[in-house]
Amino acid sequence: MIMDNKVFSMIGLACKAGRIVSGEDSIRNQMKNNKIKLLIIAEDASDNSIKRFVNASKYYNIQHVFFGDKDTLGKHIGKSNRAVIGITDDGFKTNILKLIESKN
Repeated sequence: MIMDNKVFSMIGLACKAGRIVSGEDSIRNQMKNNKIKLLIIAEDASDNSIKRFVNASKYYNIQHVFFGDKDTLGKHIGKSNRAVIGITDDGFKTNILKLIESKN
């Protein structure tokens, strides 16, 4: 639980720094332009969303992780529910992945 809070805090910080992309169209455009460094997919995302974004992340060679739920992801970036968010900064990507891995 404590690690989850640290991850969500890092996501919130990335958002304040302008290093988060959310919304399906925005994420797809940024993926095509090689701007997304990490996709965070909500664990409760629909099967269709999971399949679509996992396939896209493999196609564009972008790392993806499953973390949190739609409501909490959206809350920490100041938006409504979000099934997926994109991190556009290597530093935030590294820190978020370290926190998620240390949780396991």
